[in-house]
Amino acid sequence: MSQRLDRINELLRREISTIVQRDFEFDGALVTIRAVEITQDLRDQSRVAKRVVLRCTPVLDFRLDTSAARGVDMINVLDEVDKLPKAPPLEEEDGEDA
Repeated sequence: MSQRLDRINELLRREISTIVQRDFEFDGALVTIRAVEITQDLRDQSRVAKRVVLRCTPVLDFRLDTSAARGVDMINVLDEVDKLPKAPPLEEEDGEDA
């Protein structure tokens, strides 16, 4: 991705975060804007256009990031695996090669 698109992604991420924090309430939920990925053509308009000056402001498509929940699930699985019985350690033979 070009440096220009990277800069626009970061600018939009900051502005969308500000708008979400200021204008919306999420009862008991923590909402963060983790990343923004825009298309190459930067088409369509949205509410962000009032705060970010671009020729065309992209359409916003919010997606739920479940990576934290998946990470917790993975840790729980690893904890369960750690509780399984372990094989006894192999005894080394004294100076004999097999």
